[in-house]
Amino acid sequence: MEKEKKFVESIASMEDDFAQWYTDIVKKAELADYASVRGCMVIRPYGYAIWENIQKILDQMFKDTDHENVYMPMFIPESLLKKEADHVKGFAPEVAWVTHGGNELLAERLCVRPTSETLFCDHYAKIIQSYNDLPKLYNQWCSVVRWEKTTRPFLRSSEFLWQEGHTAHATAEESKAETLKMLNIYATFCEETLAIPVIKGQKTEKEKFAGAKDTYTIESLMHDGKALQCGTSHNFGDGFAKAFNIQYTDKTGKLAYVHQTSWGMSTRLIGAIIMVHGDESGLVLPPAVAPIQLIIVPVALHKEGVIEKATELKDMLSKVARVKMDTSDKMAGWKFSQYEMKGVPLRLEVGPKDIEKNQVVLVRRDTREKIIVPIPELESLVPEILKDIQNSLLEKARNIQNKRTFSTTTVEELKNLLDKTLGFVDAPWCGDLACEENVKEVAGASSRCMPLDQPEKKGVCLCCGKPAKAIVTWGRAY
Repeated sequence: MEKEKKFVESIASMEDDFAQWYTDIVKKAELADYASVRGCMVIRPYGYAIWENIQKILDQMFKDTDHENVYMPMFIPESLLKKEADHVKGFAPEVAWVTHGGNELLAERLCVRPTSETLFCDHYAKIIQSYNDLPKLYNQWCSVVRWEKTTRPFLRSSEFLWQEGHTAHATAEESKAETLKMLNIYATFCEETLAIPVIKGQKTEKEKFAGAKDTYTIESLMHDGKALQCGTSHNFGDGFAKAFNIQYTDKTGKLAYVHQTSWGMSTRLIGAIIMVHGDESGLVLPPAVAPIQLIIVPVALHKEGVIEKATELKDMLSKVARVKMDTSDKMAGWKFSQYEMKGVPLRLEVGPKDIEKNQVVLVRRDTREKIIVPIPELESLVPEILKDIQNSLLEKARNIQNKRTFSTTTVEELKNLLDKTLGFVDAPWCGDLACEENVKEVAGASSRCMPLDQPEKKGVCLCCGKPAKAIVTWGRAY
């Protein structure tokens, strides 16, 4: 019995040691494990199944907006990477280099892609000649490598999985519209699929993507009050096009440079799910991405008819949900704890007494509520409960974010607010880099974004007192 209890007891308290609690969930819920390569992780089947559900839903959203999937090489010649100066400068400290092919020294170093802008640009320069070739709406699913100094599974690793969209357009207006459209798709996905509320905004000049004209972001708040960047969308303008000579003949017969965008989301989203919805018993998964939406745990397996009835229920409910049945010889209590740890949204218990009464017990993972349901009503009720769990998780997360969102007009008060309760703090900013860096130095907070929804009157800068150009959401972040 002691061994069975240990499954849950070994988890750190999220209130006492949030970082260890997070790591415990990653390992105990069997999402990932550490690899023998520094800074890398093994994504285990359960964790990868969550990513597959994320990928499937997000990929369909891309295709519904006319984007096509492609695949680019994982290696980038050094000369190609250097074509856009700001871009290479921004990524140089994180690049992993291949210097040998077999036993031979390469004539030119190859970068293991940290991102693929240069590869797409090189390709676009070859295939875009006329306005008839535009727009190009491409996306790829792949892994990238960034040689991080400090790593944590899903949140920051040397290699991670993601999607990166790269598009080319005839005009600046079209590229800006694409950038904002993809930002909105990301926000919709996070809120409706992951049940994670986000703030949509623009990054400051200091925080924007290397080589971009403008960077937009969705920011979310974790349970411990720290911010997490969940997705970004970049408007490149014609900067990359000029560096790579991506030109087309317009309708008047004149040569013009294309305008480009880039946007991405990664396996970091799994880390966000853990930190937004998890509790002291483990992972809590939104039904939309849960590999198992309902787990059937037969009680008193040895009794006649129990496994047969559980199998009958599995066959019936598999029509309306992703269902698994556990007929292992482990104690029922151990199974309850195990599937709570794995965040399965709904548990179904059925035993001899339930069979006699033609009913089952459903247990919600989010509230632990037990619901006695007549078997004939199960097929219609299970989808309703899963939908309610999805909505309730979003509402709960939104309420927490609202309670931990503050406003101030001074950097000193911003520091005091974050020292007392981590969260988002909205404060006016003049637009000067010196003031932004001063907030970082004094309050230990970075500018998360300038929310798209800005008030007409912004007041004066929290640092220097000059007229503010924007209200900025500040926070301490992962």
